Amino acid sequence: MNLLLLAVEHNTPYNYFPIALQLVVAIGFVIVMMGATHLLGPKRRTKDKLINFESGIPSVGNARQPMGIKYFLVAILFVLFDVEVIFFYPYAVNFRFLGKDGFMEVVLFVAFFLCGFIYIVKKGALDWED
Repeated sequence: MNLLLLAVEHNTPYNYFPIALQLVVAIGFVIVMMGATHLLGPKRRTKDKLINFESGIPSVGNARQPMGIKYFLVAILFVLFDVEVIFFYPYAVNFRFLGKDGFMEVVLFVAFFLCGFIYIVKKGALDWED
């Protein structure tokens, strides 16, 4: 009975205090640094400082040129498959506890993503040549 009571007491709001404190300190640090740079920074506005910085290269043409959709598609697919890897971390931490059932679930998870990857390859989403 005492073991059950101890298990209930471990998950109290007080246990989240370090996380909340770290969040408050991080947000406070950002606010203080942004305020300090705003108050202490130079305020001389010249013509050269107000133009857009283009890595030292003079700008040529219109900045609103259309970009190929392939770039954005590959970026979204990268994010999708990169997030997939994040879901492997809990399995890697608990793989002994999850046992054979956990392994089969991870295999199913990988199979779903493999089906998606095969689909995008067959659709030509990763082909750069048109």
